[in-house]
Amino acid sequence: MLASVAVGCGDAGELQGAGATPTAISPDKLWPDLTPASRPAFDIGEVDTEVVKGIKVPGGDIRKVDPVAVVREEIAAHPGDYGAGAYDETAGRMAYCGRSGTAGSRCPVLKAYYRDLTGDGHDDLTLGFRQLPGNLTAVRVYTVRKDRLVQVMAYEDAVSGVELAGRSVIIRAPSEVAGYEYRLQWTWDQQQRAMLLTHDEMLRTGGRSYSPRPSASPTPAASSSSSSSASASSSTSASGR
Repeated sequence: MLASVAVGCGDAGELQGAGATPTAISPDKLWPDLTPASRPAFDIGEVDTEVVKGIKVPGGDIRKVDPVAVVREEIAAHPGDYGAGAYDETAGRMAYCGRSGTAGSRCPVLKAYYRDLTGDGHDDLTLGFRQLPGNLTAVRVYTVRKDRLVQVMAYEDAVSGVELAGRSVIIRAPSEVAGYEYRLQWTWDQQQRAMLLTHDEMLRTGGRSYSPRPSASPTPAASSSSSSSASASSSTSASGR
């Protein structure tokens, strides 16, 4: 009896084989004579920043900034996009912001979130608002520099989820491939002083049904020449989307 117990204790600490180890294969470089590209094929605005005019930051405290006023300022600054443009309903629904009940629910501005994304010890502002008509959600990140509100990240897509993790904003968007979704990660870069698109990949989600395809190309800011962004276009990652 005692002997069997001793053997059992000894077995628990022994190393177990994990099977055969795959042979390491070095990467093959394709088309070594291909002329390197001199400029990017797509402008995704990864270092675009913009001072939000007309918005004051009392005492440098971003929590004192009204998110609704920030969205109104963006709409006013880009009348071609929100006036008679693609998202004219967004501007119209801003009149419901601040109301209660059913009327207030028609406001396109979503709940604002605060977290230190830039690492300076102060909260930054992450806000979202619906771009209507359509099924797009605009995601924006703002920080404060010398009592000025500065937009350091802007993206819109057919968003299915948004997360904050560390210094990153993670956006999930539906894919036309059943059982998969796109996952984009924007991370603060101190050198560029902006949120950069550091990951762009397609992930398996399980037995999801067909989802509408996101917009055709990423447009990080409403001031961009193209009208809307997409997770389905090329990015700086190696995911091959």
